Amino acid sequence: MLTQQLVRLSTRRTFSSIARSAAHFKEGVYSNIPFKVHDRKIPYGVVHFGFFALGFAVPFISCYVQLKKSGNI
Repeated sequence: MLTQQLVRLSTRRTFSSIARSAAHFKEGVYSNIPFKVHDRKIPYGVVHFGFFALGFAVPFISCYVQLKKSGNI
């Protein structure tokens, strides 16, 4: 039983708080992402879903253009 406790203590990682106090970064929710989410002129959801909607629509638009050029539509 004593050996199990010693093994547990030796394998446990210990993190010190000295490294955190050396950095002067803002902490909290949304502080770990590289873009602004709050207080935007255009809401983030509109930009996010607009980007993916455009990427989804590009193949359909290009197919339509090619079919229109060939005279099949």
